[in-house]
Amino acid sequence: MDVTVLGRAACSRVRHDGGTPSAPAAQRQGRPLYALVDCNSFYVSCERVFRPDLVRRPVVVLSNNDGCIIARSAEAKALGIPMGAPWFKVRRHAESAGVTVFSSNYALYGDMSSRVMRVLERFCPDVHVYSIDEAFMRLDSLIMPPGMSPERYAACLRREVYRRTGIPVSVGLGCTKTLAKLANRLSKQQNAGARAMVPAAFRYAGVFNFGAVTDPDVMDALLETLDVTDVWGVGARHAGRLRTWGIRTARALRDAPDDRVRRYMSVTGLHTVLELRGISCLPLDDAPPSRRSVVSSRSFGTLVTHKEHMLEAVTAYMTRAAEKLRREQLEAHCVGVMISTPRHGDGPRYADSAQVQLAVPTSHTPQLIVRARALLESIWRDGYRYQKAGVMLSGLESAVSRQVSMLPALQGTGRGLERGRRLMAAADAVNARFGRGTLEYAAAGLGRPWSMKQEHLSPRYTSDWKKLPLVR
Repeated sequence: MDVTVLGRAACSRVRHDGGTPSAPAAQRQGRPLYALVDCNSFYVSCERVFRPDLVRRPVVVLSNNDGCIIARSAEAKALGIPMGAPWFKVRRHAESAGVTVFSSNYALYGDMSSRVMRVLERFCPDVHVYSIDEAFMRLDSLIMPPGMSPERYAACLRREVYRRTGIPVSVGLGCTKTLAKLANRLSKQQNAGARAMVPAAFRYAGVFNFGAVTDPDVMDALLETLDVTDVWGVGARHAGRLRTWGIRTARALRDAPDDRVRRYMSVTGLHTVLELRGISCLPLDDAPPSRRSVVSSRSFGTLVTHKEHMLEAVTAYMTRAAEKLRREQLEAHCVGVMISTPRHGDGPRYADSAQVQLAVPTSHTPQLIVRARALLESIWRDGYRYQKAGVMLSGLESAVSRQVSMLPALQGTGRGLERGRRLMAAADAVNARFGRGTLEYAAAGLGRPWSMKQEHLSPRYTSDWKKLPLVR
């Protein structure tokens, strides 16, 4: 669908704080215009789509094995429940306050993320998915409908994403990706004071555009409200060093001397500073770099002491890793396996890994499983209580462009290879249609006492027909 037509239709009922906006400074000067779209409390929002009774109620989502809190609703934050807190430490307080808790449902979150990204692609052809809940867009190449400002277009986008997916998003706009990231932070509800500095004509809920700020003093004041750690790319190590120089805000970092920044933060840090000044240094990256490896690993729900259970886990993890390879049309030259006991506690500790080079790269799951199980046999030691295992596929190359080997002894007959590819394609298609795990390898086990603990797991509403809620 033409994005201009979609934008006009989606914007039919969008309102702003007043005035008729003109083109912002960034657009008038022909500079790039980036948007950073961020899903608000994404994991919590996904759960609420199918549980509307939880809207405006405290909700938290836990990490693997129901360990730590990795997502909180605004209501949970207001209760003082910290991010990253071990669930067992805050459980009593949370339950007494009526907090609803969920185990991580990655199948649901991944599918909902794909739906959000598809809506964004209907609005703009230049979209770069940055993470499961964030995406950059480049809007300056779009031909906006008459009278349409970038702020209003972003507001239309917010409304359409919510209408089609139920996921609330915030949008930050800027002439660089770094400024768009900061603008997204200012678009959040808790930063209403900063948004009030922008002329009313450019004010929309959940949207902030640095391009609408034409007064240098206002820009200085806005950047002064942002801590240096809010700046994209400034980690804890760099932030500590910057504070020793007296640089504590985004404004101070923007005004820092170039030579000092480059000396202590390398050219990457200098690019960040230049982006804060409105000089675009980072491309959209709509073609992400090729993967170097695929890793599939988990901590166990209970410690593993039997080799048979560990073999099952390695088989299951290799099955997932091979699926990822085929999804990205890659093949692996190298197979690796790693196992480890808990790093803390009184028990004996042990960790080891092994890898093997393949004569011919492959993404054929049965072949990879055989290699992985043999590697596990070589590093397994009885008498330990294992907490974690993982597999890694590396030495990746494109399955499409790779030349077929001329050595039949290594490659096998062309007919056998094609039969194997068709088998994998059929298995992937069945699992994609009927849900992950519909077809599995018997070597991965049935009971799986080692599997990840998920005591609060919600149904896979969008990827399993049996889990769809019924309307009575």
